[in-house]
Amino acid sequence: RMKAHLLALLLLHIHAGQCFLPYGGSFAGRITLPPAALDTRTPTRTVPSMLGDLFSKFKQPSFGGRAPAGPKQVKFGELEVSEMGIGTWSWGNQLLWGYDESMDPEIQQVFDLCVDKGISIFDTGDSYGTGKLSGQAEKLLGKFMKDYAAKNGGKRPYIGTKFATYPWRLTADSLVTACKESAERLQRPVDVGQIHWPASTYAPWQERALWDGLVKMYKEGYVSAVGVSNYGPKQLRKIHAYLSEQGVPLAANQIQYSLLSRKVGDEVKEVCDELGICMIAYSPLGLGILGGKYKVGDKVVVPQGFRGFILKERIKEATPVLQVLEEVAAQRGKTVAQVSINWCICKGAVPIPGARTIRQAQENLGAMGWRLSADEIAALDAAADKIPRELTQNIFQTS
Repeated sequence: RMKAHLLALLLLHIHAGQCFLPYGGSFAGRITLPPAALDTRTPTRTVPSMLGDLFSKFKQPSFGGRAPAGPKQVKFGELEVSEMGIGTWSWGNQLLWGYDESMDPEIQQVFDLCVDKGISIFDTGDSYGTGKLSGQAEKLLGKFMKDYAAKNGGKRPYIGTKFATYPWRLTADSLVTACKESAERLQRPVDVGQIHWPASTYAPWQERALWDGLVKMYKEGYVSAVGVSNYGPKQLRKIHAYLSEQGVPLAANQIQYSLLSRKVGDEVKEVCDELGICMIAYSPLGLGILGGKYKVGDKVVVPQGFRGFILKERIKEATPVLQVLEEVAAQRGKTVAQVSINWCICKGAVPIPGARTIRQAQENLGAMGWRLSADEIAALDAAADKIPRELTQNIFQTS
């Protein structure tokens, strides 16, 4: 166990932002919210916070209440969110995604466009951002939300953030502290607080403390909903039962899910449906392989840098799926990426593709508002069955 824990420490810098190899004071302040903005049970929640009076300066209306025109809304614990969200893994990750701060103006345009078009949930994490840019994604979201709300009558999306399971987070209070720190970067309370990955496989003594952290932050009003990430079927049942005993609903479980990573996701989806948990699909484009940019044939076109190194062989292996995706996309008048994302929606998941450019955002938005036919889904599933191996799940993924 100690060796496994030490290994986890070594992997943290690579893992931050879900880079899965080999593939893949005084407390003050009271915030008055619309009933559906943060909590459908009561229109006013007391939010203990280190930010104190700072929060009271910001209006907090959201997409709560009547659903906005645009994307279909789906159940997300006590909230309702758009059928697709946007992931922010690349907003600060230099190692895998080549992020640079010069990209921020366009990323803000991406945020504005997505919210304009009805995207009501953005996914982030306190580990999204490498090196000196630690927490960068949350900081950007905080700025973007504040600017957008100022121009749009206080309108803003929900934010789900994940708290990294660092080995020094050994108590419930340490997870609550992480939540407060995220709220500080976001310049407002967190909507959905989530455990980024389980510790049960390498530090089981830490796992219960994390669960108690979710209970504490929910009951004390720091968050409106709680969730987990990278929990397999068995562990998902355990935490659901534990939280239920404490009177805390489990809103969501994030898992890597795409046409290149189905087995675990399909098993998790069955449990989510049974227990009323929303399944969020991260990496719905298979780390970019299913985005239509990287081609197969005599010469394989791969990403530049580190991603190209780890994905080259996987792109070759994905040929059967890429071919069918191209056929369906051509018949539909859609793009390969749009078909890939829509496949996840058709499977009942809420995909959270990343977007860092206007082109990417516009393409992702085109994945909503329509559905693949049963025959098209079957053809894609059959093609995926021909792939020799699926993308590697998160190294901390549980059974």
